[in-house]
Amino acid sequence: MQTAAQSTSKAKLWTARILSGIAILFLLFDSTIHLMVIQPVVDSFNQLGIPIQLAVPLGIIELVCLVLYAIPRSSIFGAVLLTGYLGGAIAIQLRIGAPLFSTALFPVYIGVMVWGGIYLRDELLGKIIPLRREN
Repeated sequence: MQTAAQSTSKAKLWTARILSGIAILFLLFDSTIHLMVIQPVVDSFNQLGIPIQLAVPLGIIELVCLVLYAIPRSSIFGAVLLTGYLGGAIAIQLRIGAPLFSTALFPVYIGVMVWGGIYLRDELLGKIIPLRREN
């Protein structure tokens, strides 16, 4: 027989896994296409004003951050590094005047999934950064 706390914990764990999984899959896809330097990457780098020679180094950096995030023991460190990487993406999008909610803030949405996944599965993080209700 399950108690309400156990089912809530299972629900939180599955929500965390889904959030993290979506973020990992997207970032894995993104780093892979950077490493492959396919035509859409070339076009995007030209539009953003970034030299195409940086595609592979950026892909490697993203992949290293992602691997650290995917390993449970280093997931918080990986999330911190991914936050920096995603912050750079936001800055570049804002610099070219990309649409705010659909494009420039997309890295924020990924970052919310990255941190939301950790927050829901790691009780210690919840104690360090508590979400409180207003009374």
